[in-house]
Amino acid sequence: MSTAVSTSAHEVTPELQAKIERLDALLDSIAARHANVKLASSLAAEDMLLTHAILSRGVKIGVFSLNTGRLHAETLGMLDRVRERYGYEIEQFHPLADAVEEYVAEHGLNAFYESVDLRKRCCEIRKVEPLNRALAGVSAWVTGQRREQSVTRAELHEEEQDSARGIAKFNPLADWTEADVWTYLRAFDVPVNPLHARGYPSIGCEPCTRAVRPGEDSRAGRWWWESRDTKECGLHISSVSAIPVVEVSSEMSSISQPN
Repeated sequence: MSTAVSTSAHEVTPELQAKIERLDALLDSIAARHANVKLASSLAAEDMLLTHAILSRGVKIGVFSLNTGRLHAETLGMLDRVRERYGYEIEQFHPLADAVEEYVAEHGLNAFYESVDLRKRCCEIRKVEPLNRALAGVSAWVTGQRREQSVTRAELHEEEQDSARGIAKFNPLADWTEADVWTYLRAFDVPVNPLHARGYPSIGCEPCTRAVRPGEDSRAGRWWWESRDTKECGLHISSVSAIPVVEVSSEMSSISQPN
């Protein structure tokens, strides 16, 4: 079933409607191809778009989030808003307490400011290891990444093979623009993180995220003390290879979902 455009003052252009229909068909196709597939949600704009596209239509794709222990209160509040809107409890994965305690004891609570290596080690403990647990046993995962977001994502493919984990990886919004995302969110009245209205287009852990300045790209506020080409946490830089896109049509939205 394809998403019907709600009546809204925010006009959905024919071009965006075509993207929406293709997104719905792609999500249906992913669920039909993979009996166990999950969306990794940061609870930010793109992932809330995908959460709505999945939960509002009953697509058999699970949703989980990484609770790093350093998230903004506003981000954690999105868990309640999803529960209230969709009646769905997003699964949370936390870092291992022993690993966090060891890092803090050896390097300090905010040692990630001191070097890229220490920042990546913190991300590995708080995000990458929990992600690996979240994806254990699944055959595919879905992300809200877009090519437009940063130079590190410019070559992003819609479908990839995550060879490090031996599973498929899908980026259904790869060719969506920021304007596309926000038009969709407004048109369907999707809950959004209030930090976005305060100048945070990309939201991560609280001490590693700031509001962006005029003219900066959407991920400039992430690890702002580092150079642009190091700004990934490790969640999306495992060995991946592109898979040729299989064209899906809106008719595929009628595919029966596996139980």
